[in-house]
Formats: sequence, C-alpha cells, structure tokens
Amino acid sequence: MVVDFHCHTVASDGTYSPAELLAAMKARRVEVFSVTDHDTLAAYETLAPGGTAAAEIPPARLVSGIEINTTYRGNEVHVLGYGFSFGRRELDALLEQNRTSREERARRMIAALARGGHAVDYDMVRAEAGADAPLGRPHVARALVRSGIASSIEAAFRNYLSPGRIGYVPSHHIRPHDAVAAIARAGGVAVLAHPGRLKDLKLIDELVEGGIAGLEVFYPTHTDAQVARFREIASHHGLVMTAGSDFHDSRWNARGVGMDVDADDIWPFLDLLF
Repeated sequence: MVVDFHCHTVASDGTYSPAELLAAMKARRVEVFSVTDHDTLAAYETLAPGGTAAAEIPPARLVSGIEINTTYRGNEVHVLGYGFSFGRRELDALLEQNRTSREERARRMIAALARGGHAVDYDMVRAEAGADAPLGRPHVARALVRSGIASSIEAAFRNYLSPGRIGYVPSHHIRPHDAVAAIARAGGVAVLAHPGRLKDLKLIDELVEGGIAGLEVFYPTHTDAQVARFREIASHHGLVMTAGSDFHDSRWNARGVGMDVDADDIWPFLDLLF
C-alpha cells in the first residue's frame, strides 16, 4: 500500500504548490495522503472541500494534517496532527505562538549572519518564504544561496546554520504536550514525527502519558533496526503506526513522495480517521 502522511508545500518550507504536490501523489499512485506543513494549514485553502484543487481529490484519499514544531528538554520534537475537521479553531492560538517564535528566530539568525559579514536581510528571507508562510531555517538557507554566499542549501546548513555555526540560533517553540492536547481538542489524532531524530527516546513514554496516539515508524532515514525498535515501542504502548516521506522538494528528497508499506501496519491508523 502506498501512502504518505508527511509532506510539505510552499505554505511552509516546501517548494511545491498544493496542486504540484497533488500531481506528484497521483503520479506515484499514493492511495492515502496528508499535507503536513509546519505550523500552518494554509495549503488546505485549496485542498479542503470547496478549494480550487479539491475536485481532483477523491474524498477518502486526503487526510487533514499539520506538523507542529515543539521543543522540550533540548529536543526538537515535531508533532503531527491528523483528522481534525476543517474550520476548527482550536489550533489557532498555538500556531500563532509558534509563528511569532519563528519570526524572532529568523531575525536573530539574520543579525548573527550580518555580524559575521554575511549580508542577507529580512526581506530577502521573507521573499524565499512568501508573504504568509511561517519562517524557518530553509528560508534563510535559500536566501544565502540566492545571494551567492552559499553554493547550495546543504552548504548553507553545513557552513552557516547548523549548531556551532555563525548563523545558528536554537528554536524555542511550545512544548509537545501542548501540541498533543490542542490536536485532541480539535478532534484529531496526534502522532510523533520521525522518532529516530530524537536525542532522548525516553520522551516517548512521557508523550504517551500526555495522550499521543501514534508513531511515525516508517520514515526514509530510519534504519531497519530503528523501524524494528519503533514498531516494538508502538506495540508496547498500543500506538498506531504511520508512514511519511517528509517530502519538501525533488532536489532534496530524491525518493519523491510516497511510502510503500504493509496495509496491515497502516489500517489501525486509518481506522481512527475514517
């Protein structure tokens, strides 16, 4: 079964429009998918019922989704939310708080780069994101590339925007517990994204107590050993398993959209949604 419950558009830090992402899903023959932009639901203005792209999507194929960035005990913890009704407002205050944190972080990165003699300004970074997209490091990286300071996105991260480099500023978002609670209030299902990127897997136990319902077990950079470990953790806690490509752009995600997984592994998650 080909599914994808984790991908991004230009509404956050992806480079595909919602329509382009939809075309990629169709070309890959993805059976069920979700758009999970960082801290925004803007893509669903075209994908949700009544949107300009909605007529292209059979109703059962699209699952509403979002990726909420959180920080906790030195970890960047990304919480995916699924299946909430369009028009619900329970996430608004939380997303606005994260948006403010993102703006502040971007400005601090720009100032740090300027102090090091690397002239990118806020307008250049905002132009890479568009007028309404929440800002993130990829937008600063693109501005560095466009200005000729970095040769590629990878080089921008490696030389300027990673921990210990001149332009790096740690993120300070809401706690994952707050994201999980807000998703539940919105009628959705909360899932921990790419647990293989956590510094401390003990956080999973704490988030289970906080109401998280699933783990993104199947993820492009998870090793076979990690998949086996996360499958075991999901079984132990009674969590559903999900799969996502974390697609942003064909240059950075050479495998493209879609994850080929056993249907039996995914149906418990789908049963929560449909």
